[in-house]
Amino acid sequence: MATRKLQTSFRSSPNSPALVLYRCFSDDFHKRREKGNNSEVRKEFRNVTSFYYQSAIDAAAMQPSVRLTPAAILYSGKSADRSHILRSVQYLHKELPVRIAHRINGFRNLPFIVGCHPILLSVHELYIRAFHILSDFGPIRDLEQEAQWSETLRNLLDDHKDVVTRLAEGFSECRKYVNDEGLIKTFLDRTLTSRLGIRMLSEHHLALHDEKPNHVGIINIAFSPRKVVEKKAEFIRSICEAKYGVAPNVKVNGHVNTTFPYIQPPLDYILGELLKNAMRASVESHLHGNGIPDINVTIANNDHHFVFRISDRGGGIPAKIVNKVFDYNFTTSGSLVDDKVDGGLFGQIMDTGNTGPAPGKMHGYGFGLPTSQAYAKYLGGSLTLESLEGIGTDVYLRLSHIDGRSESFRI
Repeated sequence: MATRKLQTSFRSSPNSPALVLYRCFSDDFHKRREKGNNSEVRKEFRNVTSFYYQSAIDAAAMQPSVRLTPAAILYSGKSADRSHILRSVQYLHKELPVRIAHRINGFRNLPFIVGCHPILLSVHELYIRAFHILSDFGPIRDLEQEAQWSETLRNLLDDHKDVVTRLAEGFSECRKYVNDEGLIKTFLDRTLTSRLGIRMLSEHHLALHDEKPNHVGIINIAFSPRKVVEKKAEFIRSICEAKYGVAPNVKVNGHVNTTFPYIQPPLDYILGELLKNAMRASVESHLHGNGIPDINVTIANNDHHFVFRISDRGGGIPAKIVNKVFDYNFTTSGSLVDDKVDGGLFGQIMDTGNTGPAPGKMHGYGFGLPTSQAYAKYLGGSLTLESLEGIGTDVYLRLSHIDGRSESFRI
């Protein structure tokens, strides 16, 4: 079974640990052994098998993660001697390997034919590599060691920047072999939200080195819901105009002047996905009309929650598929046949080689809405929609405040 699994990793990387381990079981392994190169063979086999089956991963996966509330991060304070940075790195030095080990365990428990997929196997290997790099880093007792560890962390974050896209691509290719949709959804929800938590904690620590106005790490203490909507709308409109030559206007109403502390990066992603879908539906349903209706975003804020309602007049979602839009790998992208539509709003603009406003291929895999819903739940909120077929769709994003005045989520 191990040999069959490792054969599938040939296309992921010619020097991947999986491929090297496969070679240990191959004819070459036996030929070298027959020629007397036993020490070389044993060394190669030992190095790679320890990479995959090291007991440290199993031990770390058995430990619970220590989750922090955003309020604990927000009010942790700063010190002139930068000891707050040292406390932060000492927490992450212990915590990140545990969380990464949990994800490795998740990959190990995937159905065999799914775990064998070369793209998913390559992501699995990324997590194993990250675990060993972070685990092998010795105790951090001063700021010089902290600087070295933080540079290592930056490099790992960069290595993992395309993980969501690779998961989407991998599961889109092997989904036909999966009968248990619930198992896959559970795996992806946990993997994506765990990744979100790891990145928020990591980026928060790195941001502590900066003195950005109105920020404590990644927490914007003067977060404006209106400003983030307007910024994302401008960005998505530029893509829409590049694609179609036209784009709907976005009108913001409600509690437009409210500000409060919040962690903005995950909200940037969610709002980007929701506005992208609203604009695509609005344009594609009015390609031959006399104008595109506005998209209206209403902001509501109270002591415990804040809500975005994004309303479009893009024709709504057909009743036969409305219950599937939060399923991973379900997409209606490109379903409209028209000479102006060749793959939906993002089309070729989202291809990796493009140098336009939105490089990086993510369009068309059907991960946008389910990932956004998983993120919303992780952030102590919800993402729901109401569709009026033939008219339009209202999407409701409800999130919890993080100022500590009420119960909040834990990262």
